[in-house]
Amino acid sequence: MTLSVVITTRNEADNIANCIHAFDAVRDRVEIIVVDNQSTDATKAIAAELGATVLDKGPERCAQRNLGWQMAKADWVIVLDADMILPAETIEEILAKTVPPPALGRGVAQNGLEVPRPRAAGGTAQAYWIPEVRTGTGLRTKARNFERSFYDGTCIDALRLFHKSVLEATGGYDENLIAGGEDWELDIRVLATGARCEVLKNPLIHNEKKLSLTRMLEKKAYYTQSMAAYQAKWKGHPALKKQFGFSYRYFGVFVEKGKWKKLLRHPILASVMYFERILVGFTYLCNR
Repeated sequence: MTLSVVITTRNEADNIANCIHAFDAVRDRVEIIVVDNQSTDATKAIAAELGATVLDKGPERCAQRNLGWQMAKADWVIVLDADMILPAETIEEILAKTVPPPALGRGVAQNGLEVPRPRAAGGTAQAYWIPEVRTGTGLRTKARNFERSFYDGTCIDALRLFHKSVLEATGGYDENLIAGGEDWELDIRVLATGARCEVLKNPLIHNEKKLSLTRMLEKKAYYTQSMAAYQAKWKGHPALKKQFGFSYRYFGVFVEKGKWKKLLRHPILASVMYFERILVGFTYLCNR
């Protein structure tokens, strides 16, 4: 077994089959673990019929993800939402990178927590960010994908592929963080170990065709209200200053490392992107 795929679900009957079928060609090397949170539709039945191990856990995504990776048989774990699909070339890239990473050494204190660090840098990453492409048509989808392309490997991104030793060393997701900040919070602790993290070349596909602007802003409002615990836990950390700071979220992340050239090459997409960014920022200010 090379890779364990952990998929969290809640009423995802419309998406779960596509997510699982993406691995059909490599099922001899991959196990699928679906961790469901009280679905009332056919999600669990579909997953079981497609050969997935189906578990039950709640009340939120952090607990689901933790149970999934803890039950994983493989050394490498990828954490997905049910509305995500991995293209064949992305799966091939992941399987090519699943080789033993450097061993983890003794821990160092970080924000009151004990976290390990690698004894040697080695030549293999221990965790990966994965570029993301949203499905859909029209200018708004193009603008959202344009925006997302600036985030790869930054503190706005979130690690999805881990060597299991990294999750064991950090304890995985903080289950006290309910629906907001758990991805960013884990990244802080993973990076604090000194683990080598890289960005994959190939993307995952995120099915957001039904995500209207109104629905997106509603989700942002919900997450904003849930971010307080994350912000309190890591108050003063440089990553938070970027994630919630005006200068980085509206300028820094789009111009650093020569990315400003891409911004200038696509003025229409940049304009639509900034329009949505302003609406998201206003939503954040109204709900924090």
